[in-house]
Amino acid sequence: MTKEMTKTCKQLLDTFYASPRTTNVEKLVFSGVGSRDVYNITAPFPYDGEEVILGRVEERNSEFSQVFFFTCQNEVWSPRIHTHTYNLQDPCVSIIKGELIIGGVEVITAADNPLNIVSWVTQFYRGFQIDSLCHFSSGPGTMKDIRLIELTDGRVGIFTRPQGTRGGRGQIGFTVIDSLDELDEQTFMDAEVLRDQFVPEEWGGANEAHLLKNGHVGVLGHIACFDELGSKHYYSMVFSINPDTCEKTPIKIIAVRGDFPRGPGKRPDLEDVIFSGGIIRCSNGRAILSVGVSDAEAYQIEIPDPFIEYEW
Repeated sequence: MTKEMTKTCKQLLDTFYASPRTTNVEKLVFSGVGSRDVYNITAPFPYDGEEVILGRVEERNSEFSQVFFFTCQNEVWSPRIHTHTYNLQDPCVSIIKGELIIGGVEVITAADNPLNIVSWVTQFYRGFQIDSLCHFSSGPGTMKDIRLIELTDGRVGIFTRPQGTRGGRGQIGFTVIDSLDELDEQTFMDAEVLRDQFVPEEWGGANEAHLLKNGHVGVLGHIACFDELGSKHYYSMVFSINPDTCEKTPIKIIAVRGDFPRGPGKRPDLEDVIFSGGIIRCSNGRAILSVGVSDAEAYQIEIPDPFIEYEW
C-alpha cells in the first residue's frame, strides 16, 4: 500500500456507508458488579464446558478498573465464581500452543498522588487453567494494544502499537518470534511498523488476531480521530497481513457507534466511541463482533464475516 492510498476516517466511512448490511444487535446484561459499568469486553471463548468473556469493570467517573471473568446464565453475565480479578483495563485473550494467554493494561500512578495516572503498561499472564495463570511478560511503558497469535508453523505473531517518534499518535507494529519464551520488552520495541495505515492526524491499533485459512492473519482493530472540538471518534476496522512478507490489505471499517442504540457514555467526548473486543466467525458467512460502546456499555452485533474476502 502506498502513502497515496492511505485513507482517512472520513474516506473509510464513506465506503462503509455506501454498502449497507443487515445486522442484529444485542446489549449484554451484567450482574454482580454493583453499579459499575462493564465495557471493552472480549469475544466469548469456550472453557470447561461454558462460555467465558473478560470485561473491563469500572466506576463511571474513574479510570481505575478491574478485569473480571464472566459466565452467562439466563442471558445475564455474572462474575465467574472463585476467580481472581486483575487490576487492568481493556482485556484480551488468545490461545497459543493450547495455553490461555490473558492480557490487559495496568495504569501507573504518580508516587506522590495515587489518583494521578502518569503511564501504563500492558501485562500478560499465561496458563492452562483460568485459576492458575502466571504473569510472564510486560510491554514497554505507554504501549497499549499488544496482541499475540499462533501462526500456521507454530511461531508467534506479535502486534504492537508504538507512539511518539516511531508511531505518532499510534501505529501498528508487527513481528514474529519462535516461541513465547523469547517474548521480552525489546521484542515489542523492535517490531516493524506497518507504514501508511493511518494519516498522521489519526491513529489505530490491533485488538484481536485471527489465523485465516491461507495462513494470513486477519486483524480486528480500531481506527480513531479527533474532531475540531477535541472529541474522539473510534470505529471498528479490519485488515489482513501476510506474516512472512508483512504485505497487508487496506483497512476497512466494519462497525460504527450508530449501529447501536443511544445510551450512556463515560464522558461527552467519548460518545462516538466503539472499541473492538473480539469477533466470532460463524459457519454461515456471518460473524459476531463484541464491542465496548461509549466507554460505558457492552454489545454484540452480528455482521457479515469481514475476513472471508481475505481467504480467497
